[in-house]
Amino acid sequence: MTAHGPIETPVFMPVGTRATVKGVTAPQLHEVGAQVVLANTYHLFLRPGHDLVREAGGLHTFMNWDRAILTDSGGFQIFSLRDTLKLSDEGVRFQSIIDGKYHHWTPEDNMQVQQDLGADIAMVLDVCPPYPADEADVAAAVDRSAKWAARCKAAHSREDQALFGIVQGGVFPNLRAESVERTVEVGFPGYGIGGYSVGEPHELMLESLGPVCDAIPADRPRYLMGVGNPTTLLEAVALGVDMFDCVLPTRTARTGTAFSSAGRLNLKNAKFARDFGPLDPNCSCSTCANYSRAYLRHLVNMKEMLGSTLISIHNLHFLINLMQQARLAVLDGRYGDFLREWRDGPGADDY
Repeated sequence: MTAHGPIETPVFMPVGTRATVKGVTAPQLHEVGAQVVLANTYHLFLRPGHDLVREAGGLHTFMNWDRAILTDSGGFQIFSLRDTLKLSDEGVRFQSIIDGKYHHWTPEDNMQVQQDLGADIAMVLDVCPPYPADEADVAAAVDRSAKWAARCKAAHSREDQALFGIVQGGVFPNLRAESVERTVEVGFPGYGIGGYSVGEPHELMLESLGPVCDAIPADRPRYLMGVGNPTTLLEAVALGVDMFDCVLPTRTARTGTAFSSAGRLNLKNAKFARDFGPLDPNCSCSTCANYSRAYLRHLVNMKEMLGSTLISIHNLHFLINLMQQARLAVLDGRYGDFLREWRDGPGADDY
């Protein structure tokens, strides 16, 4: 339960990096069944600024969203710009992608920014190493992340905002185990699992993810950060993951690609030019109810913004509905059968 309502899991969270899910309005997010959206602390800190968002009444008022919001710490974005940052035990100095200006964040600074933004769930500031990385470098990231997690918890004071820890460790089982142990020792109401979907082989991610989920307390939500491939979501649910986020459904929509129960559909393909059926006959979203593949292909080829919006609505609905089906299968005690049916289905190999 959050200050803006419950979150039923497993759940897919649409990404609204700059306080907007690209091309999709709040009523449309309600329509597709979004329970919670994610916003990015790094980008909002740079523009429009956390002080302005606080003055507006917080993110919920600012973006007109009355359900739950999660803010990531911005750590992933900072550490993806490795050539411009300077890291120390105290914090991290990084460069703005907007004007080149340098900023410095301590864990305490980051907590203040996220408390000003006012999301229902905030994430600790962590160190996210790349893939591949030397074991020694990943070990250093695990150590610093654990120390920063404790500082974030000590600095965090907003009672209507839950603070989640983050587990790191790359693909090294010993470091993942150490990170879980040290992060759980600090104690959080939920745990992000970071450092995946950064280039590692898919099979290696799933192999190392299982023990991480097993080690996190069963009564705390487990959040696999930055993953949105449908098959990966379902495999991760089987391992015990509760929460997911990714830009994939809206980013692929902007390139003219739609998810479907039969696999990915590239709407630029000429075979859809006179296809007057819906994107997915098994889908109940408003796009599938009202628009044909032929029309959507026309919008994509003409670079009409409506095409991106309509396909984004469909892709978001597809993943959110997939998680709803997974939830029902878990409650009915038939998740194993549900996962096997997906694996054997016509679209599984395409994801």
